[in-house]
Amino acid sequence: MSDSDTVVLRHPTAADGYAVNQLVAANPPLDPNSIYCNLLQCSHFADTAIAAFKNKQLVGFVSGYVLPNEPNVLFVWQLVVDPAARGLGLAKKLVRAQLASDACKNVTHLHTTITPDNEASWGVFKSLARDLNADLNSDVYFSKQSHFGGVHDDEHRLIIGPFKG
Repeated sequence: MSDSDTVVLRHPTAADGYAVNQLVAANPPLDPNSIYCNLLQCSHFADTAIAAFKNKQLVGFVSGYVLPNEPNVLFVWQLVVDPAARGLGLAKKLVRAQLASDACKNVTHLHTTITPDNEASWGVFKSLARDLNADLNSDVYFSKQSHFGGVHDDEHRLIIGPFKG
């Protein structure tokens, strides 16, 4: 692999917030956040986020946080890979790096939410559960009618675990 093919994974900084915002905005159907939200993901939540760079260009990002009342659960908030970097297994590498971070040393379960039609995300997390030799369960967590006023698809919660990092 040449240097131009190398992908560097690291915790983000506030300086990455705008690039994260642009990456998410360029990859529908992801829900875009405000730039301010992405700045918070890259600063307040940097210990549980990972950014991927190829040739110093942001090509992937995962954010999350350890649930305040369940310190053994990492909630993966948002996962995005630029189309130019797809097919490298980067999405799963990002989540694995997230789980390997010091902030997740007590994590035994992963939660995330995914819409029913997001086949790529379902595939990533099913594969991750297999790799972790962990159970995967899902349920409707946020309902189209009850939580989104009928304007957004249901969000299914995936629960992976227990596992050992």
